Amino acid sequence: MKKVRVGFVGAGGIANVHLQHISKNEMAEVTAICDIHEETALQKAKEYGGTAYTNVDEMFEKEQLDALFISVPPFAHGEIEEKAARKGIHLMVEKPLGLDCQTVAKKAEIIKQSGIICGSGYCLRYLDTVAKAKEYLQDKKTAMVRGHYLSSFVPTPWYREWEKSGGQLVEQSTHIVDLARYLGGEINQVYANMSLQVHHNVPNINIPDVTSVNFVYDSGAVGHIDSTFAQFDHRMGIEVMGEEFRLVIDGVNLTIIEKNSNQSFKSEVDFYQEQDRMFIEAIVKGDRNLLLSSYEDGLKTLAVTLAANQSQETALPVRVSSITNSEITWEVK
Repeated sequence: MKKVRVGFVGAGGIANVHLQHISKNEMAEVTAICDIHEETALQKAKEYGGTAYTNVDEMFEKEQLDALFISVPPFAHGEIEEKAARKGIHLMVEKPLGLDCQTVAKKAEIIKQSGIICGSGYCLRYLDTVAKAKEYLQDKKTAMVRGHYLSSFVPTPWYREWEKSGGQLVEQSTHIVDLARYLGGEINQVYANMSLQVHHNVPNINIPDVTSVNFVYDSGAVGHIDSTFAQFDHRMGIEVMGEEFRLVIDGVNLTIIEKNSNQSFKSEVDFYQEQDRMFIEAIVKGDRNLLLSSYEDGLKTLAVTLAANQSQETALPVRVSSITNSEITWEVK
């Protein structure tokens, strides 16, 4: 069987996880690795195989790729997706997909017209416990959703800059926002409060370190997510409540509580491995439905987080559908 020839744009951070999994996948091979830092590209190519590049266009010109992982910061996408799509290269794009919905929506249309398979990196959907939660909720009416992403400061220089990361909700806590959509349904309105409270001494920081978001679903259910990097450890989870049931995902494990029963399930999978495996399998089988998070899903989750940012700036509730390419700035207070 011919192996799927896989390229990488961005070889640091989360790309290391994808490289590990793809290099061990019997249906795929690492063919090319591109990073603006030549030393990084060369090191990863030596470790995982393939040719090292520092220029995406050169890689596209010289390589015959079947698939591409895009693991670059949210401000650095440029036209990578469009160029790959026009060459018929299948894509796995790390979250967030960008920093404004108009640009990402244009990319989504080009991707759709190309016919390629394209996923977004919302890896928590691939948890076995999330699959069990999704199945349990199929015939349940959700009344309220509560989520949290509580962590420590990320020292990466671009992370602390609003115009490059979009803030923690857009860049990190987006995983919990996505689970809130995946398990609860579409969100149509958000109201957010954000503040920079304890990291004033960090050089060049202009993003909030505490965030609180209320939201309303199309169904009428309500929800809430807390986000901060003012903690010394890492906790994340989500709770879905309805009449006579409560479903709790704490980290990667699941508990389902009903009036007279309590069931707990421990995750037994590596969700990144599952995501990458299903991406390759979707390409081999030509079945985009194997992916649990499409590029369009990534766009919808991005819209919710950007609506929260706009709500902070306007001090008003914001309709998710109203988010456009309007400039959103953060004022340190």
